[in-house]
Amino acid sequence: MTNASPCPPAANGTFQGKIGTTYEESTPWWPDQQAPPEGTPNVVVIVLDDVGFSDLGCFGSNIDTPAMDALATGGLRYANFHTTTLCSPTRASLLTGRNHHAVGMRMLSNFDTGFPSGRGQITKSAAILPEVLRDAGFNTMAVGKWHLAPMEQTTASGPYTQWPLSRGFERYYGFLEAETDSFYPELFYDNHAVDPPKSPEEGYHLSEDIVDRAIEFVRDQTSVTPDKPFFMYMAFGAAHAPHQAPQEYLEKYRGRFDHGWDAERATRHARQIERGILPPGTELAPHNPGVLPWDELSDDEKKLSARLQEAYAAMVDHTDHHIGRFMEFLERIGRMENTITILLSDNGASQEGGQQGSLNPTAYQNGLPEDFEEMLARIDEIGTTRSHANYPWGWAQAGNTPFKRYKQNTHEGGVRCPLIVQWPRGLPRTGEIRQQFHHVTDIAPTLFELLGLEAPEVYNGVPQMPIHGVSMGYTFDSPTAPTRKDAQHFEMFGHRAIWHDGWKAVAYHERGTSFDADQWELYHHDTDFSECNDLAQARPEQLQKMISRFWVEAGKYDVLPLDDQGFALRAKIPRPGSPRKRTTFTYYPGMAHLPGAAVPPVMNRAHRITAFVDRATASDEGVLVSLGNISSGYVLYVQDNRLVYEYNFLGTRYTVTSEEELPTGPAELTFEFVKTGDMQGVGHLYVSGRPVGEEVIPRVLPHFFGWQGLDVGRDTLSPSSPSYDGEFAFTGKFEKLVFTVAPDEEGGEPFERID
Repeated sequence: MTNASPCPPAANGTFQGKIGTTYEESTPWWPDQQAPPEGTPNVVVIVLDDVGFSDLGCFGSNIDTPAMDALATGGLRYANFHTTTLCSPTRASLLTGRNHHAVGMRMLSNFDTGFPSGRGQITKSAAILPEVLRDAGFNTMAVGKWHLAPMEQTTASGPYTQWPLSRGFERYYGFLEAETDSFYPELFYDNHAVDPPKSPEEGYHLSEDIVDRAIEFVRDQTSVTPDKPFFMYMAFGAAHAPHQAPQEYLEKYRGRFDHGWDAERATRHARQIERGILPPGTELAPHNPGVLPWDELSDDEKKLSARLQEAYAAMVDHTDHHIGRFMEFLERIGRMENTITILLSDNGASQEGGQQGSLNPTAYQNGLPEDFEEMLARIDEIGTTRSHANYPWGWAQAGNTPFKRYKQNTHEGGVRCPLIVQWPRGLPRTGEIRQQFHHVTDIAPTLFELLGLEAPEVYNGVPQMPIHGVSMGYTFDSPTAPTRKDAQHFEMFGHRAIWHDGWKAVAYHERGTSFDADQWELYHHDTDFSECNDLAQARPEQLQKMISRFWVEAGKYDVLPLDDQGFALRAKIPRPGSPRKRTTFTYYPGMAHLPGAAVPPVMNRAHRITAFVDRATASDEGVLVSLGNISSGYVLYVQDNRLVYEYNFLGTRYTVTSEEELPTGPAELTFEFVKTGDMQGVGHLYVSGRPVGEEVIPRVLPHFFGWQGLDVGRDTLSPSSPSYDGEFAFTGKFEKLVFTVAPDEEGGEPFERID
């Protein structure tokens, strides 16, 4: 055969075979496949949400958690483990091994503060665990809560750069927000929104669904590549509010907490000392401000408070059952023995239920009180599809036994969390407790050590910041070894703390006051585990040494500037590029569910909603637009041949109904809200420009409609109105839906009045 022109080298220049004119004259070559060494363990990281230090049975609780207790029996419990005191920052530190301000996650991923420490997303200079493990030959999978993507970017148009599949995970199923309704969750599968696979009436609950999908992912992976390790990140919505569980779990806990939070704290405290979780002599911290002694509550207050705690316990118990189901699956397929399982909570128990508890988290988010008598009348709805319950401060402090304060604070109640590590093949000692001080930044370097990996110095061409944590591997066979942690700072909403060499200085910050006015406290943790003996006056030199160390750490890890602004104020400032910055929004029926962070900002603003429809008959009806859930929101719909608008103000519904029946054929169906004062106005209905109804809407929400988003042409998930069943999809022709919104709360109407 005539010789052909010389063949060019392979496109990447790495081909090491020989290319001749024909295959007989050529030598094939295949590059080595990236694969971890034989026997490399699998990794499962389980993250609980808002579960306090004492809330697991193996940490002192009387809540039934046999699956998690079994992990502790077969592994190690860490009694001196700390987190960042808030969900997104803890997740960022967990997955990167770096401090949360340094990687851009000052607080929640919902907000961009305009400073490097508060971008609401993890910088590309901090590669996360699934990125590193995927490139090392692992299959990487995530189920459950993400809350690490800018929330305005969680729509169908992205960008997807901070979604799980863009940050190293190959499979994902779960929810992207801070919280969701466990019976009607906002779900995403890989890179798109999906509906729940069944209804609550058919037995749906999110925790079960998360574990079902985790089993599916591992089963598929193991069936095809049983020799390949996997990394499973399982982040439950439980036990973040709303506290919801199947009815049989709610019934199981009836009367279990009638003794109250004081007796519960005392019992847990005694158990913790008896079992070696707390050193002998550890004191029980006094009541947090605003927590009344149980005996001072009225009978009705006790009844409601106990029922709220029952719902929380039921949710934890139910979650434990499904964790056990996943572990049994691993055992059944032969992958349990060589799987490292790490279980933790992301922060301490939450104060977000307020002093009396809550059936409506939107009230807390808007800074509005709930009516106690109304809550009491709804007591049998607690924990069900019909409420979004959260417990009061007293039960949150019981969850954080023996410590002070809560989630969001940098006292131990906010940052000390349960941690369990199990590895049947690899742990030399089991069933023991470790007291070395450690932090959530230490989990990633621990896994790197156990897996024989190193964090990359450059990832995808981006130079990487150093790992800030230290491995906990030395503690596995050295119960009394001194901690290898040198120092750890904490900061959230201006609350500050620094731990160093067994000492901790901590400052509680009152929002809106001068940071210079904050009073620093000083505790010797080696002898005062629960921060009960403030040595600030007795050891002023030590206190100043610690405060100086805090400022050094703050400068080193991008903690500055200090920022005490809350969620409500942040929500009013859309980040650059946010879809909420527009004043006109046009949506088309069939569009994907729109998350709450990207919906038109109609809260406390003049606005207009117009649906362009064509009804062939008077029987064409259904939802035109819905936003929200049982707690709050609004819906515009056609029913019984009339146009109806409902506004749900924390469960109180204001309704505007057209005074006459609607014509058939093409029409523009409009609702218009005209402000008459702050947080109030008048709702008007129009049909093709003709007024057909109006009603006063005396109260509107100032900031949030909650976390559940918007649907066009149907009402998915938790129903926005009790006036219809199911999705109540619109049956007529539906061209488009147009919102026009005032530029701000104070601005005039951005449109000419129809009448």
